[in-house]
Parts: sequence; C-alpha cells; structure tokens
Amino acid sequence: MMKKLVWLYRQLARHVTGILPRKARFAIFRNMIKCDVAPPAKLVLKLAETREELEDCFRLLHDAYVAVGFMKPDPSGMRATIYHALPTTTTLLARYDDRIVGTISLIRESPLGFPMQKIFDIDKIRAAGGNIAEVSALAVDRRFQSLGGIILFPLIKFMYEYSTKFFDTRHLVIAVNPRHIGFYESILFFQRLKEVPVAHYDFVNGAPAVGAHIDLKGAPKIYKRYYDHKERSKNLYRYFTELRMPNVQFPDKRFYTTNDAVMTPALLDYFFNKKTQVFAKLSDGEKRIFREIYDIPAYHDVLPELPATPERSGKPHRQHQRFSVICPGTLVVDTGGTARSYAIKVVECSLKGFRARCEEDLPLEVDGQAQIDLGRADSCALPVHVLRKAKSDARTYVFTVANGDLVWRKFVSALSKASIQSDLENATRYLE
Repeated sequence: MMKKLVWLYRQLARHVTGILPRKARFAIFRNMIKCDVAPPAKLVLKLAETREELEDCFRLLHDAYVAVGFMKPDPSGMRATIYHALPTTTTLLARYDDRIVGTISLIRESPLGFPMQKIFDIDKIRAAGGNIAEVSALAVDRRFQSLGGIILFPLIKFMYEYSTKFFDTRHLVIAVNPRHIGFYESILFFQRLKEVPVAHYDFVNGAPAVGAHIDLKGAPKIYKRYYDHKERSKNLYRYFTELRMPNVQFPDKRFYTTNDAVMTPALLDYFFNKKTQVFAKLSDGEKRIFREIYDIPAYHDVLPELPATPERSGKPHRQHQRFSVICPGTLVVDTGGTARSYAIKVVECSLKGFRARCEEDLPLEVDGQAQIDLGRADSCALPVHVLRKAKSDARTYVFTVANGDLVWRKFVSALSKASIQSDLENATRYLE
C-alpha cells in the first residue's frame, strides 16, 4: 500500500511541475536535491580495472539498457561497445557492500570520434578549445534508483573530479533520452545542442535522443550562483568543488598521464572476441584504426585481421607518436636581456616536441628552458623553441625539443612501450 501511495505522489508531482514555466520548474527540481555529504564507508568509487569489475559494469549496463528498451538482450548478458575497447575510454564504478551498483563511462576523443558525433554537431564546442569527453553508459542498480541519488550523485561527483583533475577534460557532451534531459539541464546546467530531439539514435536501439553540453571551465561559477546559498545537502557547488569524499579512490599514478588504459590483450580478447562479437563486426576502416591504436606486438593476435588489400588514406604516417599528459612546468625565456618565467602545463608530448597551455601570451619563435614535472618523482630540463600557437586553442602553444635530456627520452620511451597504466607504474623496466 505504501509503495502505491509513493508512486501516486510522484505521478502527481510530475504532473504539477510539468505545467509550470521552465524557470520555476527547474528551481523546484534544484530544491529537491539531497546529497549525502558523508556517505557510508561501504560505498566505494573507483576506476573499473579488473576483468571482474569490468564484467560487472557491463552486465549492470546491459540489464539497465534492456529494461528501458535501449538495446536488445545480448547472449553475453553484457553491453560492451567498440568505445569500451579504446585506451582513451575510462569506466567508473560505484561499489556498495562489495557489489557494483553504478557505472558510467567517459569517452575521450580518438580516431573513432564519439558515439553521438554521428547525429550531433560539436564543431562549436571544438572551437572553444580544450579536450572533449562524451558521458556514456550510465547505469544505477534498480534497487538504488528510488533512494534519492545515494549512488547517482556520488558517481557524478567522482566523474566531475576525475574529468577536471585527471582526464584533462574541459567539455562534457551527452546524448540522452528526452525523458532524462531535464535532470541534466536543471541540476547540472547542461545546454542543449539542438532544440528538436533526434528521432532515432542507433547507438541505443533507435530510441530518441537529445544532445547536450557543459563547459567545465565555467561550471563552478554557475554552480556557485545557484547553489552556494543553499543548505549543505543541497549545495552542489561545494559538493562538487570542495568536499573531499574518502569513498573516492583516485588512481595513484607515477606519471601525469591522462588516459588510464586497462585493456590488456587478454581483456580485449575476453570481452570483444569471446564474450561478444564487437571485433567481428568492425568495418575494415575500424579494424585498421584499432591496429594503429594498439601498435604493440602483444596485441596483434587478439585484434581482427586486416583486409588483404589495405586502403590508402592519403595521410602521411606521423614520424613521432604523441601522448596525452597533464604535466605542470615552468618556461624561462630571455626577452631583450631579461629572463622571464611562465607557468605552463604540458598536455601532449612526443620525442621531438610538446604542446603546452599557458594563461599568459608567450613570445613566439624564441628559445628557452623548460622544467617539466613528469610525475611524482620524475622531472626533466629541456632546451625548447616556442614555435607557434596551436590552431585548435589560442592558449595552447607548440614547442620543439632539439635535444631532450635522458629523462625526457626515457619518459617518452616508456609511454610508447607501455600498453596499460600498470605498465607505467613499473616503468623502470623501460627507463634504461
């Protein structure tokens, strides 16, 4: 009887709020928030790293998507997509009482693009500069869905902090069912990419979808305006930006890399060859992309074979492989006999150069000295040349490195030879 009364109350609340103006409706939704600022110790939030953790996440996602018609049941009982196989995708999980009860994936840009790119235009987002990640594969155990966000809000907080601190992400994009877009707009302040929902989104079995975006660089200011006057349990500004939650287990990494790759050859083979048919269904172009991404001998036997006659893309092969990092540093240049120091953040590196962000305007076509922190206990000093501004971002600069020191060369060598994050933790075998 009580469950029926609760259901009737929720239906009535939806009807009443549905007829209110958008501004008033969203204000009501924000006032209904209740976040647990001190979750129980039995709740743990971390990256999915092991086969068991990934399998539980994919099973939870499968059951959630099947229940709402976003996919047809798969014989494997899992939803593992082509994007989960990428080293640039990270899956987050929420565990409660040793059971995985929530998951969400962050998909960084790769040669495959984003799932939503097929139907939504994100060129204006690119033009703003900064890295983009698509929020995908969100699922919460149905037993926790009616408990006022006890899993959802901690999971979103974890995603927010991981995106801004480790994943070097400025923009988050999503494609969600129209029934759910109100949550992202009213609570998290996502902005729609299009006014009219897409009628059919193939990535979720033809369900309708709405695209939306948030710029994480400006999000704190918005959250402060709308939430900072509210009581602690409703103050999402402090919840996202100030609260330190011991339940969250951030990756403890030796080097300041952005990707936390976990897909070993054995895991790729298990999830995408043996348990599902993801690799078997790849197009020839997709097979080639995966061969280029996992260009390490250990992966060759588990990746799908290329067609007999390779396609020619017309693009020259890049001489030096690039790696995504987030390494703080200092640049010193001599301008007119006066040494000037600038704070920089290296965001991409190769053997012969790197890209770095700087909030100040740097002089171009000048030589300088860069001191870069590569990780917890690794740093290097490099003679560099400030070449030009990057085309994609006015605050990002391109540097060349004529003669990198030994630490820099070993660092790049380690990045090129390590296939997963745990390899980098044992990088001393590459730094020789």
